[in-house]
Amino acid sequence: MALPLLPGNSFQRSLGKEKFHKSQHWGYCNKIAMLVAEDKPGIGGEPLHGQKLKPKYSVFPRGVGSDAPSWVAFDKQVLSFDAYFDEEVPEKNQELYRIRHCKIYFYLEDDTIQVVEPQVKNSGIPQGTIVRRHRIPLPPPNEDQFYTVDYFNINTEVIFYARRYKIVDCDQFTKIFLRKLGVRLNPPAYHPEDPYTRDRQKIADSMKPLRPYERCDTLRQFLEYDGHVLRFYCIWDDTESTFGDPRELILHYFLADDTIEIKEVIPVNSGRDALPLFLSRKKLPKYAPAGLYQPGAITDRTVLNVFGGLVGNKGRYILDNRKTGTVHQEFYKDSDLTIGAVINVWGRRVKLCDCDEFTKEYYMTKYGIKDFTPIPFKAPPPPKIEKKFPPYTGFGSEEDSLCSCLSLLPQPPQKDFKKFMEKDRKGLESNLLRFLAKFITDNPIDKDRQFIISYFLSDDTISVFETPQRNTGILGGKFLERSRIKKPGQELFKSEISEYFKAQDLFVGAKVCFHGHNFLLVDADEYAFNYMEKHADEFPMANISLILNKLKAIGEPSSREIKQIFAATDPEHSNVIEYNPFRNLMVNITGGKLSEHEIMTIGRHYSEQNEFEMDINFLLAVAQEQLKKNSFENFGQLSATFIYNDREKCGLLPHEKCRTICKSFRLPLADDLLRALLTMFEDGKEQVDYKKFVNGLNWRENPVPTFQTIKVPIEYEDDWSGQPPSLPVKRIKYLPLIEDVFGTEE
Repeated sequence: MALPLLPGNSFQRSLGKEKFHKSQHWGYCNKIAMLVAEDKPGIGGEPLHGQKLKPKYSVFPRGVGSDAPSWVAFDKQVLSFDAYFDEEVPEKNQELYRIRHCKIYFYLEDDTIQVVEPQVKNSGIPQGTIVRRHRIPLPPPNEDQFYTVDYFNINTEVIFYARRYKIVDCDQFTKIFLRKLGVRLNPPAYHPEDPYTRDRQKIADSMKPLRPYERCDTLRQFLEYDGHVLRFYCIWDDTESTFGDPRELILHYFLADDTIEIKEVIPVNSGRDALPLFLSRKKLPKYAPAGLYQPGAITDRTVLNVFGGLVGNKGRYILDNRKTGTVHQEFYKDSDLTIGAVINVWGRRVKLCDCDEFTKEYYMTKYGIKDFTPIPFKAPPPPKIEKKFPPYTGFGSEEDSLCSCLSLLPQPPQKDFKKFMEKDRKGLESNLLRFLAKFITDNPIDKDRQFIISYFLSDDTISVFETPQRNTGILGGKFLERSRIKKPGQELFKSEISEYFKAQDLFVGAKVCFHGHNFLLVDADEYAFNYMEKHADEFPMANISLILNKLKAIGEPSSREIKQIFAATDPEHSNVIEYNPFRNLMVNITGGKLSEHEIMTIGRHYSEQNEFEMDINFLLAVAQEQLKKNSFENFGQLSATFIYNDREKCGLLPHEKCRTICKSFRLPLADDLLRALLTMFEDGKEQVDYKKFVNGLNWRENPVPTFQTIKVPIEYEDDWSGQPPSLPVKRIKYLPLIEDVFGTEE
């Protein structure tokens, strides 16, 4: 069939010229000859007298649906018609004509049409798309117009490029759509059948091949059960044979092809070779070894030699339909496998003792079995022999000496590398707990000596540093090298590993002994307090919930007296008391059962915080110094990005949004410094004034002197901690404490 020609074809150009001369004519306008079209409207777009305009596209009634254009309103909406056409076959005597069925698709968005013929097996005809999708012109003499939706109906004929198509039916969507347009649908027409195809089908159905082949269709079983495997735990009792013992096996039954695979569970130090499989995957027959067949006795088909040896060495073989001499073999199926059943695995009696959850669910669903009581088949494990190690000799570390007893080739002791990577110093996280300590002694010279005990969380090592003091006669400096320290009172030469000091053993008020020196921990730095409170599940001395429960258990019998004592301590009824009276009260109430660290944790939790505003000029000076070192001057684009993200044009953006924008510009500022700066420019609703923020960072236009520093009272400085100065606990709000411990008064 001739398809529509592509642009540029000479035949199409000639047709175009003929159409051009037919639809155009010469006229005169102001005594000037001009080429005027027949469908050219008059002034104002009004049609001329007697002029009938021809619609170029399908016209749909207005007021129904939306006013969107057709390519939006009818996107992906197609009318489908069932049609056929007949084709002459002059070169064959078996058929004079051929009926070819096809589908006509009308695309509503642009009035394009596509004709597709379904594929027919062994037809010998190129099938598929007969007419590609495009607008098809009407047959002559209206070839200047195109097919629209008005030309389609059931039991009608359409002509596409001189080929006549008979529309016999359409789908449900097409029927509903045409009825909405007001089209009265004709009844469906008759689907004629191709006579040649019908005759060929009759011949094919009546044929009986001389050599029929048996076909065993297992595709459905494979597609349904592929990957589904039943698992049974089995035992093979081989104790009757010489040097035999019970053998533990695992049987896998593959539902996809009814094959069985058996693996052996080889115990440790059993002396057996670790074979990959006890039985390779195959169908397992039910017969005994005495019934084994020779190779070739069992075949898929039985073949008969018709001629035998009558005609020389020639032979003619056909399939034996009666299956004379066929060996019938039974194989194990899933119905034969149940808990307690004994199967014959090539002469070995294997007992099924248990199965997995999938197997239980399969048998419960298919066969309705609910009893899956396992049969005990495993021998009780032998008693575990406790390893006894020789005592420590004193040479090297205890861990290193122990490694020489664990293997013939001594290996160095393994360190906790994961803990080292998690607890090593990272940025501002030092993972270092530091405590202020003093000697526990009656010596007046040693009483005033102060030490800083540092505990490294990465490897549980401890170092002691003595702070130098003037006019004491004692040189400060390193007092104890960084190392792990054993707890006192342990036997030196023993088989067990000694206990070492851990982070939980160090807290304010604890008494520790390092190599014969007794220390009292009297204080800790701010990082140590914060770390212990953040990891309260590891440090019970900083766990406020445990401390309150302990305080409740101690003071529950005398709760009324405790409330009166707190009220007497606050005669002005300000609901707060100083820390030192609060500490003395807690010591008297608990009778010394709370440690100093626990009292400080309560005080920190219920303290009245005097918010200290960090000097914004200092932060801006540090930020501008960093920006200046990294040559960052892209403040104009940064401000434009803030304005672009400010949809409401109010000059404010959320804190996290501003931080994300700064990160996208790779602002060379530390994250904590950036957060502190954004906080300085926030209002009460965590909205940042980004204009002031950018102006403050602009070191070109608004430089900040670098000599300004944080204004902190001298009495609150903490030089030894290494962390930013923090205010000590001064005033305690005792009313929330009483409510949390003893509840509110009714």
